[in-house]
Amino acid sequence: MNTTSYIKKRIFTLSCAALLLSAISACTNNEKPTEEKTEETAHGHEGHGNEIELSDQQISAVGIVIGEISQKNLTAVVKASGQLAVPPQNAAQINVLSGGIIRKINVIEGQRVTRGQVLVTIENQEMIKLQQDYLAAKGGFTYVEAEHNRQQQLKAANAGTGKAQELAEANYNAERSKIKALEHQLQQLGISPGKVAAGKITSLIPVTAPIQGTIGKINAETGSYAQPGVSIMDIVDNSKIHADLIVFEKDLASIKMGQKVQFRLTNQKNQEIEGEIYGINKSFENDSKGVVVHAVIKNPGANLIPGMYVTGLIGIGTTTAAAVPIDAVIRSEGKQYIFIVEDEAEDQHDHANEKDHDHAKEKAHEESKTPAGEHARDNKMTHFKKVEVSTGIAELGYIQINPLEKLPLDVRVVTKGAFYLQSKSSGPAAHDH
Repeated sequence: MNTTSYIKKRIFTLSCAALLLSAISACTNNEKPTEEKTEETAHGHEGHGNEIELSDQQISAVGIVIGEISQKNLTAVVKASGQLAVPPQNAAQINVLSGGIIRKINVIEGQRVTRGQVLVTIENQEMIKLQQDYLAAKGGFTYVEAEHNRQQQLKAANAGTGKAQELAEANYNAERSKIKALEHQLQQLGISPGKVAAGKITSLIPVTAPIQGTIGKINAETGSYAQPGVSIMDIVDNSKIHADLIVFEKDLASIKMGQKVQFRLTNQKNQEIEGEIYGINKSFENDSKGVVVHAVIKNPGANLIPGMYVTGLIGIGTTTAAAVPIDAVIRSEGKQYIFIVEDEAEDQHDHANEKDHDHAKEKAHEESKTPAGEHARDNKMTHFKKVEVSTGIAELGYIQINPLEKLPLDVRVVTKGAFYLQSKSSGPAAHDH
């Protein structure tokens, strides 16, 4: 091998070695920021799901208040389920006594009506014959009445015969009863006997409302035939709406007249209304070992409809129970929760950064300008945990709770701002450094 070839090969070997060292150095530099980024990402302060962490600064900014579970004298209750209903006298089915063609419907579904208001007008030609019979009886009664009066005068003068007087008396009573019966029939049909006597004969029969209330479903149309015993429409008066609750045998001894009831409408976002027990049945309902208890509703609203399902909490006395402010309980997906303070710790992210000597010097310099303890408070993290509870009676701004898991005796809870924690725990992932 000559000298020139050897030198070229040597130069090529050194160049490859330099390129290899450069590539290794570049890879090393690229990996360092990635490790720092991973470490940095690992130190997020906000949890998700059932747990969340906030700093003192965040707690103060959103107005979160932390307190304790109190022991309150709340009303002991019996829980019962049932439905809303109206008394029989506050509901009516509209029927006709005599069939006929419906000529006019004066109302629509959902319309408010008063007692005696004309709902439907029926046409029946047979009503003309009834009115003719009434006029005939009325006209024939004039002769019978005159004969009766004449026999009465003869009897007073001892001039008549007893047989003639008795016959006149019998005819008079019979004709008068017949007229009274025809008048009653006309009045039941909504036809005025006075107008018929004046010669105003009609084939139209007005059907009126027997109660005041709201028109329900209308089962007829103009021109259809209305049959006796078949409902044309219904009317419901919700002003006397009440709740029929099923109380089981084990709780029946605690139920008394006049006890207060708090209702929750099952399908109306747990809307609460108040009532009072006014009736207790004395027989079991359909072999269910439950007795129907009737509770009148105070100040019923327009949105209460018979058939709605309700849950009633019947107050049977007072008891000491664990309670929190109503704002402390949040509802999510049909369940109820409170937030408890699980632990409090210093910001671990800042402690990790203190390993950097230069950063430690800068931090010490800043602390020399800050009042003692202030920085520690700023970095203090509070860990919250969401706990499912069941609730009971609510009184004077407090609500009874029963946690579904055992809690420490000295547990602290969020009494204000729980809604913010709920929205934070169910929101998208975020990291606050």
